[in-house]
Amino acid sequence: MTIAPDVPAGIRPTTDAALAAPKGKPKNLGQIIRWLLLFAGGILMIMPIVYMISTSLKWPHEVYNVNLIPEEPTIENYTYVLEDGRFYWWFVNSLIIAVITTICNLLFDSLVGYTLCKFRFPGRQLVFIAILSTLMIPTEMLVIPWYLMSQSFGWLDTYWGIMFPGLMTAFGTFLMKQFFESVPDDFIEAARIDGLNELEIWWKVAMPLVKPALAALAIFVFLGNWTAFLWPLIVTNSVDMYTIPVGLSGFGDEVDVAWELIMTGAAISTIPTLIVFLIFQRFIIRGVVMAGLKG
Repeated sequence: MTIAPDVPAGIRPTTDAALAAPKGKPKNLGQIIRWLLLFAGGILMIMPIVYMISTSLKWPHEVYNVNLIPEEPTIENYTYVLEDGRFYWWFVNSLIIAVITTICNLLFDSLVGYTLCKFRFPGRQLVFIAILSTLMIPTEMLVIPWYLMSQSFGWLDTYWGIMFPGLMTAFGTFLMKQFFESVPDDFIEAARIDGLNELEIWWKVAMPLVKPALAALAIFVFLGNWTAFLWPLIVTNSVDMYTIPVGLSGFGDEVDVAWELIMTGAAISTIPTLIVFLIFQRFIIRGVVMAGLKG
């Protein structure tokens, strides 16, 4: 007869079934489906970019081929576009307009949002509702008043004529007001007690606490002005004042469109947008993390 050894209390004997049990939790079907959907969505999002780069590397006779890999890849399109003096001016115009408009939006939208959030005055809610109501007006309905205003003030075919409709936006005001709501009023009162005026409180106390909102607004405004087409097309007359979207639309003639050159210019024009996103994305991610920690 075999005598089993004494087993200390609290220790379960190891069996063959326990050894054979898997150590990790098996992935459930729902998680696999979610990953597959995310992968499919990522493919759908990146395919236009892949097609754009592929077309920019093709000769004109290959443009209408559906294959993504060019049969005879070439960089002649990039050479032509970069050596074209018009593209240089279009790029500079778009950069000037997008940068100045973004800076103005960060300043004006944050000022108005801070005022509507932290000041108590009669009609405050009415002003906020009036600003939000402008979001329901289509841009196409505003083009004629904008054009008549630009014509009467002599702003046609100028930087100011292109920029003035977007120097301040209702969306930016709404976004900044909602973020300023998260700034404690105690901080504002303490700054006032310390002797800071309202502009100093806005700049030194409130603005550093809403950096994620400023980063998000900067990305939206820059991308919106960088890719704007309708208004710059209407308000500009000379080729030297065109922005990149308007200028690229002119690559071609009445018979054929040089899609390979348009795709090449579009590929080059995505570089500043990627740089802006890479610069400001860390502020957005930090804001999300901080919001999660506070919650």
